[in-house]
Amino acid sequence: MGVRPDNRLADAPMHPVACASCAARVLVRKASWQQTSVQWSDDAMAACSSWSPGSAVKGLPPVCDRLRDSIAQAVVDGTLPVLAPEDD
Repeated sequence: MGVRPDNRLADAPMHPVACASCAARVLVRKASWQQTSVQWSDDAMAACSSWSPGSAVKGLPPVCDRLRDSIAQAVVDGTLPVLAPEDD
């Protein structure tokens, strides 16, 4: 049995977002206001002022409040789309 391809990123690619505090550059996808996917590179982990090997759960870096604010600002600026925005 073959593996079914995941086309979600083809339909809605991740977008680069830089933290306004430490300039860590991550890739982000907002499926909704509640769901955010963040992809970290080795360079981003090295640049992040909030990440340390002891602070991560299961080896994954946390999303600090400053990066969270930068992601929210990218949505406000229109550089990071929200795929399923809430109805007003």
